[in-house]
Amino acid sequence: MVELQALHVRGKRVLVRVDFNVPLENGEITDITRIRAALPTLKYLLQQGSKLVLVSHLGRPKSGFSPELSLEQLLPGIEKELECPLVFLGNVLDKAALTHWNALPMGSVALLENLRFHPEEEAGDVQFAQRLAEFADVYVNDAFGTAHRAHASTAVVAHFVPEKAPGFLMQKELDAVAQVLNQAQSPFTAVIGGAKISSKIGVLKNLIERADRFIIGGGMVYTFIKAQGGEIGLSLVEESMLETAKEFLHACSQKGVQVYLPEDSVCSTRFADDGAACVYPSHAIPASHMGLDAGPKARATIESWILDSKTILWNGPLGVFEIPVFAQGTLALGKAIAQATRHGAYSLVGGGDSVAAANALGISEQLSYVSTGGGALLESMEGKILPGHRALMDV
Repeated sequence: MVELQALHVRGKRVLVRVDFNVPLENGEITDITRIRAALPTLKYLLQQGSKLVLVSHLGRPKSGFSPELSLEQLLPGIEKELECPLVFLGNVLDKAALTHWNALPMGSVALLENLRFHPEEEAGDVQFAQRLAEFADVYVNDAFGTAHRAHASTAVVAHFVPEKAPGFLMQKELDAVAQVLNQAQSPFTAVIGGAKISSKIGVLKNLIERADRFIIGGGMVYTFIKAQGGEIGLSLVEESMLETAKEFLHACSQKGVQVYLPEDSVCSTRFADDGAACVYPSHAIPASHMGLDAGPKARATIESWILDSKTILWNGPLGVFEIPVFAQGTLALGKAIAQATRHGAYSLVGGGDSVAAANALGISEQLSYVSTGGGALLESMEGKILPGHRALMDV
Protein backbone atom coordinates (compact mmCIF):
# COMPACT_ATOMS: atom_id res chain seq x y z
CA MET A 1 0.00 0.00 0.00
CA VAL A 2 1.44 3.34 -1.09
CA GLU A 3 1.70 6.10 1.51
CA LEU A 4 0.14 9.48 0.79
CA GLN A 5 3.48 11.32 0.79
CA ALA A 6 4.72 8.98 -1.98
CA LEU A 7 2.04 10.09 -4.42
CA HIS A 8 2.76 12.80 -6.98
CA VAL A 9 -0.34 14.97 -6.72
CA ARG A 10 0.84 18.33 -8.06
CA GLY A 11 -1.44 19.48 -10.87
CA LYS A 12 -3.81 16.53 -10.34
CA ARG A 13 -7.47 16.11 -9.42
CA VAL A 14 -7.77 14.26 -6.11
CA LEU A 15 -10.99 12.55 -5.03
CA VAL A 16 -10.95 12.42 -1.21
CA ARG A 17 -13.37 10.11 0.59
CA VAL A 18 -13.99 11.85 3.90
CA ASP A 19 -16.33 11.01 6.78
CA PHE A 20 -18.40 14.17 7.17
CA ASN A 21 -21.37 12.30 8.61
CA VAL A 22 -21.69 14.98 11.30
CA PRO A 23 -24.59 15.72 13.67
CA LEU A 24 -26.82 18.64 12.66
CA GLU A 25 -29.42 20.76 14.42
CA ASN A 26 -31.48 23.17 12.31
CA GLY A 27 -28.90 22.88 9.56
CA GLU A 28 -26.01 23.77 11.89
CA ILE A 29 -23.13 21.40 12.67
CA THR A 30 -23.17 20.58 16.39
CA ASP A 31 -19.93 18.57 16.50
CA ILE A 32 -17.10 19.52 14.14
CA THR A 33 -14.76 16.68 15.24
CA ARG A 34 -14.95 14.62 12.04
CA ILE A 35 -14.28 17.60 9.82
CA ARG A 36 -11.26 18.62 11.89
CA ALA A 37 -9.94 15.05 11.75
CA ALA A 38 -9.69 15.32 7.95
CA LEU A 39 -7.86 18.68 7.90
CA PRO A 40 -4.27 17.36 7.93
CA THR A 41 -4.90 15.34 4.77
CA LEU A 42 -6.81 18.10 2.99
CA LYS A 43 -4.28 20.82 3.84
CA TYR A 44 -1.36 18.61 2.80
CA LEU A 45 -2.92 17.89 -0.61
CA LEU A 46 -3.58 21.58 -1.20
CA GLN A 47 -0.03 22.48 -0.20
CA GLN A 48 1.20 19.96 -2.76
CA GLY A 49 -0.59 21.83 -5.55
CA SER A 50 -3.59 19.62 -6.32
CA LYS A 51 -7.32 20.32 -6.39
CA LEU A 52 -9.74 18.37 -4.26
CA VAL A 53 -13.23 17.02 -4.65
CA LEU A 54 -14.67 15.72 -1.38
CA VAL A 55 -17.24 12.91 -1.16
CA SER A 56 -19.11 11.68 1.90
CA HIS A 57 -22.31 10.28 3.37
CA LEU A 58 -24.65 12.18 5.66
CA GLY A 59 -27.33 10.34 7.60
CA ARG A 60 -29.46 7.58 6.13
CA PRO A 61 -31.74 8.94 3.37
CA LYS A 62 -34.73 6.68 2.77
CA SER A 63 -35.11 7.34 -0.93
CA GLY A 64 -33.42 9.94 -3.09
CA PHE A 65 -32.77 13.57 -2.25
CA SER A 66 -33.85 15.10 1.06
CA PRO A 67 -32.83 18.70 1.86
CA GLU A 68 -32.21 18.04 5.55
CA LEU A 69 -29.43 15.57 4.56
CA SER A 70 -27.84 17.62 1.81
CA LEU A 71 -24.10 18.13 2.17
CA GLU A 72 -24.52 21.67 0.87
CA GLN A 73 -25.43 22.81 4.39
CA LEU A 74 -21.96 21.73 5.57
CA LEU A 75 -20.18 24.24 3.32
CA PRO A 76 -19.88 27.08 5.88
CA GLY A 77 -18.49 24.75 8.54
CA ILE A 78 -15.96 23.15 6.19
CA GLU A 79 -14.89 26.52 4.78
CA LYS A 80 -14.30 27.87 8.28
CA GLU A 81 -12.16 24.91 9.33
CA LEU A 82 -10.24 24.58 6.05
CA GLU A 83 -9.88 28.36 5.78
CA CYS A 84 -10.70 28.45 2.09
CA PRO A 85 -13.85 28.66 -0.08
CA LEU A 86 -15.56 25.55 -1.40
CA VAL A 87 -17.53 24.95 -4.58
CA PHE A 88 -20.64 22.81 -4.29
CA LEU A 89 -20.89 20.63 -7.40
CA GLY A 90 -24.20 18.94 -6.60
CA ASN A 91 -25.21 15.55 -8.01
CA VAL A 92 -22.34 13.28 -9.04
CA LEU A 93 -24.38 11.94 -11.98
CA ASP A 94 -25.03 15.42 -13.38
CA LYS A 95 -22.79 16.00 -16.43
CA ALA A 96 -22.62 19.68 -15.54
CA ALA A 97 -20.99 18.78 -12.21
CA LEU A 98 -18.06 17.08 -13.94
CA THR A 99 -17.72 19.89 -16.48
CA HIS A 100 -17.70 22.48 -13.69
CA TRP A 101 -15.15 20.47 -11.70
CA ASN A 102 -12.75 20.07 -14.62
CA ALA A 103 -12.87 23.82 -15.27
CA LEU A 104 -11.83 24.74 -11.72
CA PRO A 105 -8.19 25.79 -11.24
CA MET A 106 -5.64 23.93 -9.16
CA GLY A 107 -5.97 24.78 -5.48
CA SER A 108 -9.76 24.56 -5.63
CA VAL A 109 -11.82 22.48 -3.21
CA ALA A 110 -15.22 21.14 -4.28
CA LEU A 111 -17.89 19.05 -2.60
CA LEU A 112 -20.23 16.54 -4.22
CA GLU A 113 -23.72 15.87 -2.93
CA ASN A 114 -24.49 13.15 -0.35
CA LEU A 115 -23.64 9.86 -2.08
CA ARG A 116 -26.33 8.01 -0.15
CA PHE A 117 -28.95 9.80 -2.22
CA HIS A 118 -28.01 7.17 -4.81
CA PRO A 119 -28.79 3.50 -3.99
CA GLU A 120 -25.88 2.53 -6.24
CA GLU A 121 -23.46 3.84 -3.59
CA GLU A 122 -24.35 1.34 -0.87
CA ALA A 123 -24.78 -1.40 -3.47
CA GLY A 124 -21.14 -0.97 -4.52
CA ASP A 125 -22.30 -0.46 -8.10
CA VAL A 126 -19.40 -0.60 -10.56
CA GLN A 127 -20.85 1.92 -13.02
CA PHE A 128 -21.49 4.38 -10.22
CA ALA A 129 -17.90 3.91 -9.02
CA GLN A 130 -16.64 4.51 -12.55
CA ARG A 131 -18.61 7.74 -12.65
CA LEU A 132 -16.93 8.85 -9.42
CA ALA A 133 -13.56 7.92 -10.90
CA GLU A 134 -14.13 10.36 -13.76
CA PHE A 135 -13.57 13.14 -11.20
CA ALA A 136 -10.14 11.84 -10.21
CA ASP A 137 -6.54 11.29 -11.18
CA VAL A 138 -5.78 10.28 -7.60
CA TYR A 139 -7.99 8.64 -4.94
CA VAL A 140 -7.42 9.17 -1.22
CA ASN A 141 -9.55 7.41 1.41
CA ASP A 142 -9.50 9.19 4.76
CA ALA A 143 -12.78 7.75 6.09
CA PHE A 144 -11.84 4.88 8.40
CA GLY A 145 -15.28 4.99 10.02
CA THR A 146 -16.86 3.71 6.78
CA ALA A 147 -13.99 1.47 5.62
CA HIS A 148 -15.87 -1.66 6.73
CA ARG A 149 -18.60 -0.95 4.16
CA ALA A 150 -18.14 -2.30 0.63
CA HIS A 151 -19.64 0.84 -0.91
CA ALA A 152 -18.80 2.35 -4.28
CA SER A 153 -16.89 5.27 -2.78
CA THR A 154 -14.94 3.17 -0.26
CA ALA A 155 -14.19 -0.16 -1.89
CA VAL A 156 -14.82 0.07 -5.64
CA VAL A 157 -13.79 3.47 -7.03
CA ALA A 158 -10.12 2.84 -6.14
CA HIS A 159 -9.96 0.18 -8.85
CA PHE A 160 -10.62 2.79 -11.53
CA VAL A 161 -8.19 5.51 -10.42
CA PRO A 162 -4.50 5.27 -11.40
CA GLU A 163 -3.06 6.31 -8.03
CA LYS A 164 -4.45 5.74 -4.55
CA ALA A 165 -3.45 5.95 -0.90
CA PRO A 166 -4.89 6.24 2.59
CA GLY A 167 -5.18 9.72 4.07
CA PHE A 168 -3.34 10.60 7.25
CA LEU A 169 -6.34 9.81 9.46
CA MET A 170 -6.90 6.42 7.83
CA GLN A 171 -3.21 5.61 8.18
CA LYS A 172 -3.22 6.56 11.88
CA GLU A 173 -6.20 4.26 12.45
CA LEU A 174 -4.56 1.36 10.66
CA ASP A 175 -1.31 1.92 12.58
CA ALA A 176 -3.20 1.95 15.90
CA VAL A 177 -4.90 -1.35 15.06
CA ALA A 178 -1.56 -2.88 14.04
CA GLN A 179 0.03 -1.65 17.27
CA VAL A 180 -2.53 -3.56 19.33
CA LEU A 181 -2.87 -6.68 17.18
CA ASN A 182 0.75 -7.21 16.17
CA GLN A 183 3.05 -5.20 18.41
CA ALA A 184 1.39 -5.24 21.84
CA GLN A 185 3.60 -5.18 24.89
CA SER A 186 2.59 -7.45 27.77
CA PRO A 187 0.58 -7.35 29.88
CA PHE A 188 -2.02 -6.65 27.19
CA THR A 189 -5.47 -6.08 28.71
CA ALA A 190 -8.54 -5.98 26.48
CA VAL A 191 -11.57 -4.30 28.05
CA ILE A 192 -14.61 -5.42 26.10
CA GLY A 193 -17.99 -4.11 27.18
CA GLY A 194 -21.44 -3.63 25.76
CA ALA A 195 -24.83 -5.21 25.85
CA LYS A 196 -24.43 -8.44 23.91
CA ILE A 197 -21.81 -11.15 23.51
CA SER A 198 -23.08 -11.76 19.98
CA SER A 199 -21.83 -8.35 18.81
CA LYS A 200 -18.37 -8.81 20.35
CA ILE A 201 -17.66 -12.55 20.10
CA GLY A 202 -15.59 -12.13 16.93
CA VAL A 203 -13.31 -9.67 18.71
CA LEU A 204 -13.10 -11.83 21.82
CA LYS A 205 -12.15 -14.94 19.86
CA ASN A 206 -9.51 -13.16 17.77
CA LEU A 207 -7.90 -11.57 20.82
CA ILE A 208 -7.52 -14.88 22.69
CA GLU A 209 -4.30 -15.38 20.72
CA ARG A 210 -3.04 -11.88 21.55
CA ALA A 211 -4.34 -10.61 24.88
CA ASP A 212 -2.97 -11.64 28.27
CA ARG A 213 -6.27 -10.87 29.97
CA PHE A 214 -9.81 -9.72 29.38
CA ILE A 215 -11.99 -7.44 31.46
CA ILE A 216 -15.62 -8.02 30.52
CA GLY A 217 -18.16 -5.25 31.10
CA GLY A 218 -21.69 -4.15 30.32
CA GLY A 219 -24.78 -6.26 29.91
CA MET A 220 -22.92 -9.21 28.43
CA VAL A 221 -21.31 -9.86 31.82
CA TYR A 222 -24.52 -11.52 32.98
CA THR A 223 -24.65 -13.99 30.11
CA PHE A 224 -21.17 -15.14 31.15
CA ILE A 225 -22.19 -15.34 34.81
CA LYS A 226 -25.36 -17.28 34.05
CA ALA A 227 -23.28 -19.64 31.91
CA GLN A 228 -21.23 -20.33 35.06
CA GLY A 229 -24.37 -21.08 37.06
CA GLY A 230 -24.78 -17.69 38.75
CA GLU A 231 -28.09 -16.05 39.68
CA ILE A 232 -28.51 -12.82 37.68
CA GLY A 233 -32.08 -11.75 38.50
CA LEU A 234 -33.58 -9.56 35.79
CA SER A 235 -30.21 -8.75 34.22
CA LEU A 236 -29.77 -8.81 30.47
CA VAL A 237 -28.99 -12.27 29.13
CA GLU A 238 -28.56 -13.84 25.69
CA GLU A 239 -29.85 -17.34 26.19
CA SER A 240 -28.64 -18.38 22.75
CA MET A 241 -25.06 -17.40 23.69
CA LEU A 242 -24.72 -19.34 26.95
CA GLU A 243 -22.84 -22.22 25.34
CA THR A 244 -20.65 -19.78 23.38
CA ALA A 245 -19.81 -18.01 26.65
CA LYS A 246 -18.76 -21.31 28.23
CA GLU A 247 -16.62 -22.16 25.19
CA PHE A 248 -14.89 -18.79 25.31
CA LEU A 249 -14.08 -19.09 29.01
CA HIS A 250 -12.76 -22.63 28.45
CA ALA A 251 -10.60 -21.49 25.53
CA CYS A 252 -9.11 -18.70 27.64
CA SER A 253 -8.39 -21.17 30.45
CA GLN A 254 -6.63 -23.48 28.00
CA LYS A 255 -4.49 -20.60 26.70
CA GLY A 256 -3.70 -19.23 30.14
CA VAL A 257 -5.57 -15.99 29.41
CA GLN A 258 -7.19 -14.39 32.45
CA VAL A 259 -10.83 -13.28 32.29
CA TYR A 260 -12.26 -10.89 34.85
CA LEU A 261 -16.01 -10.73 35.32
CA PRO A 262 -17.04 -8.00 37.80
CA GLU A 263 -17.43 -9.64 41.21
CA ASP A 264 -20.10 -7.18 42.31
CA SER A 265 -22.67 -5.08 40.47
CA VAL A 266 -24.61 -1.90 41.00
CA CYS A 267 -28.20 -3.07 40.65
CA SER A 268 -31.72 -1.69 40.51
CA THR A 269 -35.24 -2.95 40.13
CA ARG A 270 -35.64 -1.02 36.89
CA PHE A 271 -33.71 0.42 33.99
CA ALA A 272 -34.25 4.10 34.83
CA ASP A 273 -32.41 7.14 36.16
CA ASP A 274 -34.67 7.33 39.23
CA GLY A 275 -34.30 3.69 40.22
CA ALA A 276 -32.80 3.02 43.66
CA ALA A 277 -29.26 1.67 43.28
CA CYS A 278 -27.80 -1.05 45.49
CA VAL A 279 -24.86 -3.43 45.29
CA TYR A 280 -24.97 -7.24 45.11
CA PRO A 281 -22.47 -9.96 44.21
CA SER A 282 -22.74 -10.39 40.45
CA HIS A 283 -23.43 -14.12 40.81
CA ALA A 284 -26.18 -13.58 43.44
CA ILE A 285 -28.47 -10.85 42.17
CA PRO A 286 -32.02 -11.07 43.59
CA ALA A 287 -34.83 -12.06 41.26
CA SER A 288 -36.29 -8.54 41.52
CA HIS A 289 -33.07 -6.72 40.46
CA MET A 290 -30.86 -6.28 37.42
CA GLY A 291 -27.13 -5.56 37.17
CA LEU A 292 -26.47 -2.18 35.52
CA ASP A 293 -22.85 -1.30 36.36
CA ALA A 294 -19.65 -2.65 37.87
CA GLY A 295 -19.69 -2.46 41.68
CA PRO A 296 -17.08 -0.88 43.99
CA LYS A 297 -15.05 -4.09 44.50
CA ALA A 298 -15.03 -4.66 40.74
CA ARG A 299 -13.93 -1.09 40.09
CA ALA A 300 -10.98 -1.50 42.45
CA THR A 301 -9.88 -4.76 40.80
CA ILE A 302 -10.28 -3.32 37.30
CA GLU A 303 -8.21 -0.29 38.24
CA SER A 304 -5.38 -2.50 39.53
CA TRP A 305 -5.39 -4.59 36.35
CA ILE A 306 -5.34 -1.50 34.14
CA LEU A 307 -2.51 0.20 36.04
CA ASP A 308 -0.45 -2.99 35.65
CA SER A 309 -0.95 -3.07 31.86
CA LYS A 310 1.43 -2.07 29.06
CA THR A 311 -1.15 -2.31 26.25
CA ILE A 312 -4.86 -1.53 26.68
CA LEU A 313 -7.75 -1.88 24.26
CA TRP A 314 -11.02 -0.37 25.45
CA ASN A 315 -14.20 -1.02 23.52
CA GLY A 316 -17.54 -0.69 25.26
CA PRO A 317 -18.80 0.60 28.63
CA LEU A 318 -18.86 -1.25 31.95
CA GLY A 319 -22.45 -0.19 32.65
CA VAL A 320 -25.39 1.87 31.47
CA PHE A 321 -23.22 4.90 30.83
CA GLU A 322 -26.07 7.17 29.70
CA ILE A 323 -27.61 7.06 33.22
CA PRO A 324 -25.28 8.86 35.67
CA VAL A 325 -25.88 6.58 38.66
CA PHE A 326 -24.79 3.60 36.51
CA ALA A 327 -21.86 5.36 34.82
CA GLN A 328 -19.37 5.20 37.67
CA GLY A 329 -17.69 1.99 36.54
CA THR A 330 -17.07 3.34 33.05
CA LEU A 331 -15.78 6.67 34.36
CA ALA A 332 -13.43 4.96 36.82
CA LEU A 333 -12.14 2.76 34.02
CA GLY A 334 -11.45 5.78 31.81
CA LYS A 335 -9.49 7.52 34.57
CA ALA A 336 -7.41 4.39 35.17
CA ILE A 337 -6.61 4.02 31.47
CA ALA A 338 -5.51 7.65 31.29
CA GLN A 339 -3.28 7.14 34.32
CA ALA A 340 -1.75 3.97 32.85
CA THR A 341 -1.09 5.81 29.58
CA ARG A 342 0.70 8.62 31.42
CA HIS A 343 2.91 5.93 32.96
CA GLY A 344 3.88 4.54 29.55
CA ALA A 345 1.13 2.12 28.49
CA TYR A 346 -0.27 2.19 24.93
CA SER A 347 -4.05 2.71 24.95
CA LEU A 348 -6.45 2.39 22.03
CA VAL A 349 -10.05 3.45 22.68
CA GLY A 350 -12.94 3.02 20.26
CA GLY A 351 -16.71 2.67 20.17
CA GLY A 352 -19.33 5.34 20.74
CA ASP A 353 -19.86 4.97 24.49
CA SER A 354 -16.16 4.57 25.26
CA VAL A 355 -15.27 7.66 23.25
CA ALA A 356 -18.17 9.57 24.84
CA ALA A 357 -16.89 8.60 28.28
CA ALA A 358 -13.35 9.69 27.41
CA ASN A 359 -14.68 13.02 26.15
CA ALA A 360 -16.89 13.49 29.23
CA LEU A 361 -13.87 12.93 31.47
CA GLY A 362 -11.70 15.22 29.38
CA ILE A 363 -9.06 12.49 28.98
CA SER A 364 -9.09 11.97 25.20
CA GLU A 365 -5.82 13.87 24.80
CA GLN A 366 -4.24 11.72 27.52
CA LEU A 367 -4.86 8.45 25.67
CA SER A 368 -2.56 7.02 22.99
CA TYR A 369 -5.26 6.90 20.33
CA VAL A 370 -9.01 7.47 20.20
CA SER A 371 -10.46 5.79 17.13
CA THR A 372 -13.01 7.44 14.86
CA GLY A 373 -14.36 4.05 13.84
CA GLY A 374 -17.05 2.05 15.61
CA GLY A 375 -17.94 -0.89 13.40
CA ALA A 376 -14.71 -0.46 11.44
CA LEU A 377 -12.60 -0.80 14.57
CA LEU A 378 -14.55 -3.85 15.73
CA GLU A 379 -14.09 -5.63 12.40
CA SER A 380 -10.40 -4.74 12.41
CA MET A 381 -10.07 -6.24 15.87
CA GLU A 382 -11.75 -9.39 14.57
CA GLY A 383 -8.72 -9.71 12.30
CA LYS A 384 -10.54 -8.74 9.12
CA ILE A 385 -9.04 -6.59 6.38
CA LEU A 386 -11.67 -3.93 5.76
CA PRO A 387 -13.02 -3.47 2.21
CA GLY A 388 -11.88 0.16 2.18
CA HIS A 389 -8.40 -0.89 3.30
CA ARG A 390 -8.15 -3.80 0.88
CA ALA A 391 -9.06 -1.54 -2.05
CA LEU A 392 -6.01 0.60 -1.29
CA MET A 393 -3.78 -2.49 -1.18
CA ASP A 394 -4.84 -3.90 -4.54
CA VAL A 395 -2.55 -2.94 -7.38
